[in-house]
Amino acid sequence: MSNQKSEHYDVLTIGRSGVDIYPLQIGKGLEDVTSFGKFLGGSPTNVAVAAARHGHSAAAVTAVGKDPFGRFVRNEMRALGVSDEFVQVNDTLATPVTFCEIFPPDDFPLYFYREPAAPDLKLDQDQIDLSAVRDAKVFWISGTGLSEDPSRSVHFQALKARRDLGAGQHTVFDLDYRPMFWETIEQARTYFQLALTDCTVAVGNREECEVAVDETDPHRAADALLDLGVELAIVKQGPKGVLGKTKHESVEVPPNVIDVVNGLGAGDSFGGSLCDGLVRDLGVEEILTRSNAAGAIVSTRLECSTAMPTPEEIDTMIAGGDVNQGKDAAGMLADVRRKVGLDA
Repeated sequence: MSNQKSEHYDVLTIGRSGVDIYPLQIGKGLEDVTSFGKFLGGSPTNVAVAAARHGHSAAAVTAVGKDPFGRFVRNEMRALGVSDEFVQVNDTLATPVTFCEIFPPDDFPLYFYREPAAPDLKLDQDQIDLSAVRDAKVFWISGTGLSEDPSRSVHFQALKARRDLGAGQHTVFDLDYRPMFWETIEQARTYFQLALTDCTVAVGNREECEVAVDETDPHRAADALLDLGVELAIVKQGPKGVLGKTKHESVEVPPNVIDVVNGLGAGDSFGGSLCDGLVRDLGVEEILTRSNAAGAIVSTRLECSTAMPTPEEIDTMIAGGDVNQGKDAAGMLADVRRKVGLDA
């Protein structure tokens, strides 16, 4: 692995990137959709975007194909404030594309086009900058990156480089379990638990926690994550809010009441705000309150990367204000159609 010296980043993520294709007709199956918007995608990369919206220096370790979509990913990263200096270009594999369907309030099917393999799962470990990995204030990994080699080995090499962390540094594991990337739950659990021993923060919903530690009760799941060595365990409980637990503190924050347009991307926005709270050394309750609000804001908007909230918008949401200026789902859709050039 490379030891070249790069800029120190507040937030460095590793894992998926690609292109998200969002239908511009809500409530229709893809077979009936006639127009789409193209956006930066990939959960870890969007976490970096969300962190950049908070004013932090951010970069993503990922890979794209040598194709127009790969050029789009890199251009859009830069446009959204994320450095692309660690983006590898694969000469043989295509940049992945993900389609979704939007059936509010709680049905958002995803269709991944990542065959025969995605470049981000074929990272070249000789191109990874270990100094940047070691120096980042927050290093963010996700479960999908552990699903196959060489990405899995790269992740564990990076975690090894992070073992002796300095004060104010955090390694976050977003459990992010996607069954289509794994042969069995048991396989995922094995690698999740190995990774958790080198992480300081774990975050996931109840289903992902069950995969990681075989517990569905939020408090028992959080305790099991703490027993594996993390300092902060965060369990998302859906309509019951979110639980954060350390060895000495347990905090539950209720959800925000919103009208959901598209729930995809809420977790990435939550993650960006979580990174912000870790960098700023906020207390657990404030971190969860702000992260919950950040996720809620993106859920009221159609897209993900370009919908990430600013700190001021998060403040407005927490105070009970209107972050979308009175726009309903139709208004949100009209904004996106203008963004992609379909409406003047």
